[in-house]
Amino acid sequence: MLLVLSILTGLVAGLTTSSAASGTGDLRDRAQPLLIEAETIYTALTDADTTAAQAFLAGGLEPARLTQQYESRIAQATTALTSAARRTPEGSDAAKAVEELARGTARYAALVATARAVNRQGLPVGASYMASASQLNRETLQPQAKDLLQFAQREVTGGYQDARSPWWLMLLLVLITALVFALIAAQRYLSRTTRRTFNVPLVAATGLTAVLVVAGWLVFTNQRGHLSSAEADGSAPIAALAGIRGTILRERADEALTLVARAGRGPYEEDFDRISQSISFADPALDDVEGLMEQARDQHGLFVDRHREIRALDDGGDYDAAVELAVRADTASAFQVLTTTVDDAMKDRKAVFETDIRSAGWGLTALTVLGPLLALAIAALAAIGLRPRLEEYR
Repeated sequence: MLLVLSILTGLVAGLTTSSAASGTGDLRDRAQPLLIEAETIYTALTDADTTAAQAFLAGGLEPARLTQQYESRIAQATTALTSAARRTPEGSDAAKAVEELARGTARYAALVATARAVNRQGLPVGASYMASASQLNRETLQPQAKDLLQFAQREVTGGYQDARSPWWLMLLLVLITALVFALIAAQRYLSRTTRRTFNVPLVAATGLTAVLVVAGWLVFTNQRGHLSSAEADGSAPIAALAGIRGTILRERADEALTLVARAGRGPYEEDFDRISQSISFADPALDDVEGLMEQARDQHGLFVDRHREIRALDDGGDYDAAVELAVRADTASAFQVLTTTVDDAMKDRKAVFETDIRSAGWGLTALTVLGPLLALAIAALAAIGLRPRLEEYR
C-alpha cells in the first residue's frame, strides 16, 4: 500500500504541476496576448473609422497628421490580425473571423482610398464612398472584431481554469492525505508488533512527505494568489478599458460622420447620444486606476461639451464653422488627451497582468521534477524500513 500510494502520489504530483505550469504558460503566451491583440484590432478599426472621417471633413488634401494616424491604425490592425491568426485554433470560428477581418480590412482601406481620391477632386460622390466604408467598418468589421474579442475573453477565462487544475489538485490532495495516514498507521502497527518505538526509514519517509506537502502548498498557494490578482487586477480591467476606448472612439466617429452626411441630426447623432449616456468610468473592475478614470471622466465631459458646440453650429445652419471646429487642432488635442488617459490605464493594467502571471509560474517547473523524485524517495524509504521486518518472519 505504501509503495502504490507513493508512486501514485508522485505521478499525480508531476501531472498536477505540469498541467498547472502548462495552463499558466498558455495563459501568459497565448490566451492573454490574443485578448490584447483582439482589443488592438477592435480599437484600431474604430480609430481608423474615426480618423478617416475626420480627414475627409478637412476636404481637399487631408492633414498629414490625420493621414499618418489613419495609416498607423490600419497597420496596427493588420499586424494584430497576423499575430492573432497564429494564436487561434485552425478551423475554429475565431480563425474564420480573423480571415474575414483581414479581407474586410483590405476592402475597407480600398473604399477609404477611393473616397479620399474623389474628395480631393471636390466631387460630392466622395461622401458616398466614405459612408460605405464606415458602414462596412461599423456593421461588419467591428462586430467581427467584437466576436473575436469575446472569444479571446473566453479563452482567458478557460486559461485561468486550466492553470488552476482543480481536479488534478483535488486528486493530489486525496492521495497525499492517504499516504500520510498510511505512513502513520504503518509506523503505529510496527511499533506495537515489533516493540520498536521508531522505524527510522519510515520516519524519514514521513518527513519527506511533509516536505512535499509544504512545497506543494507554497507553490500552489502562490500560483493561485497571483492568478487571482492577474484576473481581478489585469484581465478584467483590460476588458473594461477596451470597451471604454472603443466607445469613445465611436463617439468621435459619429460626430464626424454626422458632418460628412450634411444632414444635421441623423442615425449617427442618435448613436452618439445613446452611447454617451451608456459609458461609465466607474466600473468596479477599474478601482485600481480610479485616479486615471476620474481624469478620463472629466476629459470626456469636455469632449461632450465641445461636441454640443459643434452641433449647435451645424443645427444653426453654420456648417462650415461646425466643420472647422470639429477638425481644429485644439479639438483634436482634447480628444487625444482623453484616449491617452485610457491608454495609460490600459498599459498600467497590462503591466500588472504580466507581473502577476510571471510570478504565478514560480516553482511550478521545479515541483514538476521535485514532486515525483520525493515520491520515489518516499517509496524507497518505505521499502527499506519494511524489508527487515518482513525478513524476521522468514
